[in-house]
Amino acid sequence: MQTLGKRQLMSFLDGNERITQATNDEIRSCRGLDVYSFPELVEKVALISFHNPEHVLLFRGQKKEYRNMAGLTYIKPSIFRPVGNRNAPPRAPIVRLRYQRLRVAEMRIVNCFRREGFLGRERVARSRILQWAIIQHYGICATPLLDVTHSLRVAASFATMGEYSSEPIICVLAAPSLGGTISASSEQGIQSIRLSSICPPVARRPYFQEGYLLGEYPDLTTFSEKQRYAPHEIDFGLRLLAKFHIASKNFWNGHFSPIPEDALFPNARDPLYRISQRIKRHLPPI
Repeated sequence: MQTLGKRQLMSFLDGNERITQATNDEIRSCRGLDVYSFPELVEKVALISFHNPEHVLLFRGQKKEYRNMAGLTYIKPSIFRPVGNRNAPPRAPIVRLRYQRLRVAEMRIVNCFRREGFLGRERVARSRILQWAIIQHYGICATPLLDVTHSLRVAASFATMGEYSSEPIICVLAAPSLGGTISASSEQGIQSIRLSSICPPVARRPYFQEGYLLGEYPDLTTFSEKQRYAPHEIDFGLRLLAKFHIASKNFWNGHFSPIPEDALFPNARDPLYRISQRIKRHLPPI
């Protein structure tokens, strides 16, 4: 993908409350800005949006920040993430096995869509990127796609969900323009997939999440294609515009509350969840 690189962006660096010029490298290496309430986060993101009008903003909420061996924030698709608590890229045999599991999952998700008679089954059968989107979103196995959202409230809900963490973070990513089911930019080397356009209406989770997935363009469909790229090139940290650390247990208050977990995570009422769990249980081990 094309990096934001040395271009001058407008962002927040290391506790500075004033928006300032910064490069992608500076944004990735700094701590970012602490925020103490959801309204404050909205105000800061509004400034990012206004001062970077050439970019569409997408958000990712995480329980913590991850840094690579150079000390830069990394945001990688699951198939390329380090193993365990390491910050070094996974070794080639691990990535090869992950791709093998993905091939099996692709075939099984297509067969399940056809067997269940889901709307859009033929479209899913014809498009590997749509198969990946469903596999990634339902956590069946690792894929070359990254979960993001168009909703700041959804991202913040994910970051603060469950047991309290002292390190929840909101990552603001620059994406190409969004439109249709799949949007691809050959110039920027990125494609986005809108989940609500590919999942059948009985699967409500993608609609609550306002979910998108980001991936390389063209697709890294095989392990050998991935080998053409260095690990640092397949990293959505290259598209990072800002980082916000949620610094208060009282982040949600007043008129602002998180989206309930039951709306964000699949459960037994979601037929795709039941199918995904069955597929996941029978995938070959790594």
